[in-house]
Amino acid sequence: MAAASSLHVAAPVATPRVGSSAGNRSASAARGVRVAAAGSGAARAGGRLVARAAVAAKENSPASAASKSDGHEVLLFEALREALIEEMKVDPTVCVFGEDVGHYGGSYKVTKGLAEMFGDLRVLDTPIAENSFTGMGVGAAMKGLRPVIEGMNMGFLLLAYNQISNNCGMLHYTSGGQFKIPVVIRGPGGVGRQLGAEHSQRLESYFQSIPGLQMVACSTPYNAKGLMKAAIRSENPVVLFEHVLLYNLKEKIPDEEYVLCLEEAEMVRPGEHVTILTYSRMRYHVMQAAKTLVNKGYDPEVIDIRSLKPFDLHTIGNSIKKTHRVLIVEECMRTGGIGASLRSAIIDNFWDYLDAPIMCLSSQDVPTPYAATLEDATVVQPAQIVAAVEQICR
Repeated sequence: MAAASSLHVAAPVATPRVGSSAGNRSASAARGVRVAAAGSGAARAGGRLVARAAVAAKENSPASAASKSDGHEVLLFEALREALIEEMKVDPTVCVFGEDVGHYGGSYKVTKGLAEMFGDLRVLDTPIAENSFTGMGVGAAMKGLRPVIEGMNMGFLLLAYNQISNNCGMLHYTSGGQFKIPVVIRGPGGVGRQLGAEHSQRLESYFQSIPGLQMVACSTPYNAKGLMKAAIRSENPVVLFEHVLLYNLKEKIPDEEYVLCLEEAEMVRPGEHVTILTYSRMRYHVMQAAKTLVNKGYDPEVIDIRSLKPFDLHTIGNSIKKTHRVLIVEECMRTGGIGASLRSAIIDNFWDYLDAPIMCLSSQDVPTPYAATLEDATVVQPAQIVAAVEQICR
């Protein structure tokens, strides 16, 4: 079997598509131009091969929503929808599978109006059978399509764990590189407002050990759109985590097209005293705590890691070399969560730069209660973040 890596570098050229229609050829050519413009090939970083195709260069990707024009305000779910529409317009191989994604518009309206724009075959309503339509999406990706698979709730995708793990993540390797799986798996997750245990799952910890799978988590309308577009263009299978409580966040985003890097963290607030690493909804708990910390005389540096697999150890490492203290804040479970993996990576790579033990604040290892007060007690709150920083900086 020819050697092939599960996570592979996407070449900045058109990917062959099913059939020989002019539409597909045009889409492939357009993709090649867009990918090449965004940054092609691969780069060596400390002897390690880093995938960079289908992402914008860092200096050309604003960290905020600033752009050449005034931009326009959108909610987070609308930003995701914009990304889908833009990619589906330029590439006829992009399609959407899932329960109620068609004329109903999706459980959180991310696909609203897409069925009318692109037809029922490209925006395909499926039965309530996650294992079936996820497997169908993997097969479609093997044959040249670029499916975006929506889980009505991320917890339901546990029913498709075999397809995501044994098929989605491994087929590029087990086929000796004969097949690519350019599929996006996305949907709402996280602790909502009294949604109960089964609808409050955080599956980051479930999926992080799957070889060949990339994972990103959006937290703002700006990065939601940029990460969605990058995920669709990627040659790797990508899981995009969206938090159920962030869909109605509003932000001004550029009118011009932009694509973010799937492997890059975001510097949210520069600081000097402690590095706080977080993602998704906890970004806002951290920033709320940061206001209190500043009033107390602390200067925290806040990084939204965004890429849950692989970690952006370059950005994280530079921050640790400056602050020498680390606090990880996550909504994932404490046992075997993202925080545990991130702490291990930091110890392996930046131990000599630490002046204090790494602290990690995570959700309680219990099913999420329905009662609102108990639900809040299972999730990290701003006051806990303030107390943790004070302890680290003593």
